[in-house]
Amino acid sequence: MVIINDNQYSYFETMYKSIALTLLLSLPLNLSLVGQTEDLNHLQQLLSTRKCTQCDLSGSGLVQSNLTGAKLNGANLVGANLSQANLSGADLSGANLTGASLFGANLTGANLTGAILTGADLRGAYLNNANLDNTKLDTAYVQGAVGIPSSAGTPELFYGLGMVEGKQGRTSAAIENFNKALTINSEYAPAYLARAMAHYRLGQNALAAQDAQMASTLFQQQGNTPGYEAAENFIKGMEIALKPREQGGGNAQLDQMVQGIGSLLLQFVLPALGLF
Repeated sequence: MVIINDNQYSYFETMYKSIALTLLLSLPLNLSLVGQTEDLNHLQQLLSTRKCTQCDLSGSGLVQSNLTGAKLNGANLVGANLSQANLSGADLSGANLTGASLFGANLTGANLTGAILTGADLRGAYLNNANLDNTKLDTAYVQGAVGIPSSAGTPELFYGLGMVEGKQGRTSAAIENFNKALTINSEYAPAYLARAMAHYRLGQNALAAQDAQMASTLFQQQGNTPGYEAAENFIKGMEIALKPREQGGGNAQLDQMVQGIGSLLLQFVLPALGLF
């Protein structure tokens, strides 16, 4: 956008100013039309051949498109809408997908090596067997994405995903994410305590106790007093809950404690909540 300050022109240049302004305003319009034509050509090329490497497809509407095996390496897909598109086996290596929507897209077996996914919406996308080497997912929206390999994320990412899954009642999915977090960093204490709570909800008390004890040990070693106290309280609560009823055991107290610990655990994921 060109802004002309009238104070920069003298009274005697009014006529020339008007002419110049008209030309300047028309210039970006003409350039825009040219760019739009080129984009449409690239879009047509993609849809007809499924081959458009290094193409400018920014802002393209490709909802539910069948792009199986498409060659899109190095393509500019900034802001493109690829929601529910079939991109299985597609080559998206080095593609710029900043701000693109891949909501529910099928990316099974796709090559996303070195792709830029800043702000991309991958919620509900299928990423089984996708190649995500040198690709960062910590700035993308990935809640509900299926098949994210451990190598593509951070402990914080998978821990955060697990907390979201657990909050929505998908306990088994939560455990899968906690497992991935611990695969990356076996000393990530919050994931142990969160997984202990998930095991408890599934009635897997032995596993819950084991994870809670590991969390307690790690929190203590790492000097995290609130985490250590939460783990110890959970362990004691489990012991009380598992006592026979005639000895005053019960689950109500532990359930309340679990809710409190859950609030504490959310503090570990708050910095990453912008991902979801």
